[in-house]
Amino acid sequence: MNKICLVIICLLFSGRAMTQTNTFLTQDPPVTGGAINIVTSSLEEADGNTYFAEAVKNEKRGDLNDALTLFGKAAFEYNSSKLFVRYGEALLRLGNVHFLMNHYGEAEQVILNVALKNYSRIGSKTGQMESYYQLGRIYFAANKLTQSLWFYTQQGILAKQVNNNNSYIESVLGIAQVKIKKKEYTLALRDIKRAELLAKSSNSSQFKSKIKEVKALIPSKPVAKKS
Repeated sequence: MNKICLVIICLLFSGRAMTQTNTFLTQDPPVTGGAINIVTSSLEEADGNTYFAEAVKNEKRGDLNDALTLFGKAAFEYNSSKLFVRYGEALLRLGNVHFLMNHYGEAEQVILNVALKNYSRIGSKTGQMESYYQLGRIYFAANKLTQSLWFYTQQGILAKQVNNNNSYIESVLGIAQVKIKKKEYTLALRDIKRAELLAKSSNSSQFKSKIKEVKALIPSKPVAKKS
């Protein structure tokens, strides 16, 4: 791993770099002639695809530091070639790797300050919805329950707007987990039952284990208070 590249990527995604320079949001490819610019963009896209594919491989085998660097490079190349949908995908994957590494502050910065702004700018409700989902997870893991609840709720609102039933179920289960953490067990159970009904009505079995896992977090008996 090129240590210099790793340092550059870390600086680009630090909170200070984002708030002061917004590097990925403002960086544009150099102004050149039309034909040369097309060739350059194609090369940047190809490089981005290569970095992205290698990042996915590294993430799968647990080489998260390498995945972090490669997703960052992919994001840079996609932004340079103005492929903003792919740029957003790379940012979401980058934020997820930070999340897996328990770098909650860095994950928040990437998703909230870069990915979400990118998707808002290009008008992608699906991208915004996926960003909200990640932020819900990030804030929940960081024990910031009010923020987590808000972002899961926003995910659910957008999921309904774009008719994405699976994402809506994810949002409902996320909200249920927040309520369990807040010991609001009755309310959480209602959300879990709603998720079960939604999954059943759409003939989706992919949430069966997740629903079971969330339900298991609710105590079978109330914990007696100490006198």
